[in-house]
Amino acid sequence: MLIGIISDLHANLEATQAVFAKLDAIGPDRIVCLGDVAGYGANPNEVIDIVREREITTLMGNHDASACGLEEPWFFNSKAQAAIYWQAGRLRADNRDWLRGLPSDFTFADFCLAVHGAPGNRDDYIYDWLDAMQQLEFLDGTSSRVCFFGHSHLASLFGEKGNPPFAEASSGFSLNRQNRYFINPGSVGQPRDGDSRAAFGVLRTDTMRFEFQRAEYDIQTTARKIVEAGLPPSLARRLSRGR
Repeated sequence: MLIGIISDLHANLEATQAVFAKLDAIGPDRIVCLGDVAGYGANPNEVIDIVREREITTLMGNHDASACGLEEPWFFNSKAQAAIYWQAGRLRADNRDWLRGLPSDFTFADFCLAVHGAPGNRDDYIYDWLDAMQQLEFLDGTSSRVCFFGHSHLASLFGEKGNPPFAEASSGFSLNRQNRYFINPGSVGQPRDGDSRAAFGVLRTDTMRFEFQRAEYDIQTTARKIVEAGLPPSLARRLSRGR
């Protein structure tokens, strides 16, 4: 089975469209989303509509929880808060209800666990190998060999028994069922690893191979819409830097 893995779309319509165009060309059997469909960008309803129309299994991210009113964005910085409050007033009722019904985690392909931030808490970050290893206890006693996560916006792969060398973003990695892994496909809507292209991943379950992927998109249009919406200009400027 071929599975597309996406995360952190953040209401970026142009990036979302570009990633789905590339996924359609690849032809996965299934796509899963690790959360944060909302937040930061100027097109929350349009992005949510795409995900809903495609019936993609989706997690609730921390921005999703705040945008739909389940949580207050008290721990967000001022720019993220501004986007959340702006979106909360513009989400259609059906999209708000859809966000409210999203799960906090799910399993797929028999050996994969999907979370937003970390298995223990969707607000926790996994930035490095040590962060990942501190989450291993949540995989103990389960069949999960791979934990897919988002939230940090950094394309990354950490193995319990050592990491393969991390090459170009389009590289593929062979996974060993005797090992356990934490994998972040990167962010569709707001990459922060220095590469401004929209990030996602593809998992081939038959060969146990994961591939990091990137898609070019119209950053200038996305940035212009953020500014025209009256959102913090820094949310627009950071897109071209991939930071």
